[in-house]
Amino acid sequence: MSAFITFEGPDGSGKSTICNLVYEELLKNKVKAIKTREPGGTRISEKIREIILDKDLCEMDMRTEALLYSASRAQHTYEKIIPSLEEGTIVLCERYVLSSLAYQGYARGQNLEDILSINNFATGRIKPDIVFVFRSRGETLNRKDESSYDRLEREPDEFHKKVRDYYNNLEKEDNYYFIDVSKSIEEVFCNCMKVLKERMIL
Repeated sequence: MSAFITFEGPDGSGKSTICNLVYEELLKNKVKAIKTREPGGTRISEKIREIILDKDLCEMDMRTEALLYSASRAQHTYEKIIPSLEEGTIVLCERYVLSSLAYQGYARGQNLEDILSINNFATGRIKPDIVFVFRSRGETLNRKDESSYDRLEREPDEFHKKVRDYYNNLEKEDNYYFIDVSKSIEEVFCNCMKVLKERMIL
């Protein structure tokens, strides 16, 4: 049984930690699974990631940024995600289209329909079966040391507030599962696993 599961939320919301824990739990239960990330996940997509996140490329236009993300996503989708799903694999992915709507769309002040359109072209409109949306009402999340911030992480606080606001104000869709990340890591992990069991992924 294949399933496409994504982990969405602001920087520092614990996506990587929980994705890793879920992946380990699936493997422990002999479930065929892979974990991947965006931008990145394939050789070409990782090269594009280096450009997108390079802190020295601060002059990057927001349209260039949006198109680079969708280009990386196209390669990732067709080289890794779709073939893995066709093989009956559970695909766990840190970020997908929702991240572009939050960051390149809402936080940048670009038209959301335009962002969705280029991503629909990039992905062939493939949609995740489960989207874990990590939400926090707090002003601060567990962001890493500032000296190691990439280009996006170096954006001002107002930018990151807009990202949080986008995720916090999302309307419910059938494949969205809102996760309160003010809870402990153990609670967040258990809440995600509960969803997978309800959806008979595990």
